[in-house]
Amino acid sequence: MKLSQRAESLPPYLFVEISRKIAEKKARGEEVISFAIGDPDIPTPPHVIERLCQAARDPANHRYPETEGLSALRQAIAGWYQRRFGIAFDPGTEVLPLIGSKEGIAHIALCLIDPGDVALVPDPGYPVYSIGTSLVGGEPYLMPLVEKNGFLPDLDAIPSAILRRARLLWINYPNNPTAAVADLDFFTRVAQFARRHHLAVCHDGPYSEVAFDGYRPVSFLQAEGARDVGVEFHSLSKSYNMTGWRIGMVVGNATLVDALKRVKSNLDSGIPQAIQYAAIEALHGPQDCIPEHNAVYQRRRDLIIETLNRIGIEARPPKASLYVWARVPEGYTSAGFATELLDKVGVVVTPGTGYGKQGEGYIRLSLTIPDTALEKGLSRLAKWRGTGSFR
Repeated sequence: MKLSQRAESLPPYLFVEISRKIAEKKARGEEVISFAIGDPDIPTPPHVIERLCQAARDPANHRYPETEGLSALRQAIAGWYQRRFGIAFDPGTEVLPLIGSKEGIAHIALCLIDPGDVALVPDPGYPVYSIGTSLVGGEPYLMPLVEKNGFLPDLDAIPSAILRRARLLWINYPNNPTAAVADLDFFTRVAQFARRHHLAVCHDGPYSEVAFDGYRPVSFLQAEGARDVGVEFHSLSKSYNMTGWRIGMVVGNATLVDALKRVKSNLDSGIPQAIQYAAIEALHGPQDCIPEHNAVYQRRRDLIIETLNRIGIEARPPKASLYVWARVPEGYTSAGFATELLDKVGVVVTPGTGYGKQGEGYIRLSLTIPDTALEKGLSRLAKWRGTGSFR
């Protein structure tokens, strides 16, 4: 049989390749400590699990759900945004639950990109922004995120010929993988830029609740004019440690929300209702789990930064997100250094180039590693000594 060109050209998802390498080491009987994948190890709060169990026993929740989700869930999402960011959304037209934010991020390209159109994508960045664009025949234009600019895109550097073809601008703060943050002034400039160039803005904001040292991330939709041009994707995955439950949301511009709802109604059958009721409980219920989780992550962050700096790897403590973005030692490439750590000390980190060309020279370490494994992994890292370069 002959596969489509899009399937033939599709690279394996980044973490699939990492998981394969880990499996190979383990098959040889070698212990591996992984700092690679941002999957929270702390369990989902007990009251959320209990609500799921209750809902799962109700036969009404065993049937097909609706694409737009339960009205009570849309209201819960709107209520959470009102309490957290002071923004009011119409649950009927400006809120849409998702099967995890990843599926909405991929599907939004179907709403905005025709063959030949351009999406402005951060580099380094979450791979789905580019992949979703390419799968619908669009062209990702990579906006460099560099350290000297605080890992914010230089919008004025985008060529006018690209802007004439651009339909969509992706931003993501707190950022994956760099852990950079953005303020309302930046978001306001983005909204103004989008209006000037007739762009839709998609802000990916799943890390807004993972923050440290008293820092509180803002929402893109708090910026003046943001709701006229864009939407924000969010998720319960990182806020409530529900990555495996696959539930998220998009809020904002009603035209974009409606377009995504129509696409989804033709491609999926919605979120299982028992999970929707658990999500309602998470959004409405006690929120003390969030600062408790963040205290754990902050302690891990500090231990990782201390160890990296002690062995000569430059890294700054992030204000938010689940990641430490660190420079590789001189003489190494990102992939070469990641390979050396895996081969010599059995520690897995993510090479920055997995997120784009501009990720060269960096590695990413996740804070979502159990404390026992963290201590062992840091002990191994502390014994690392560079012996040569991998190019």
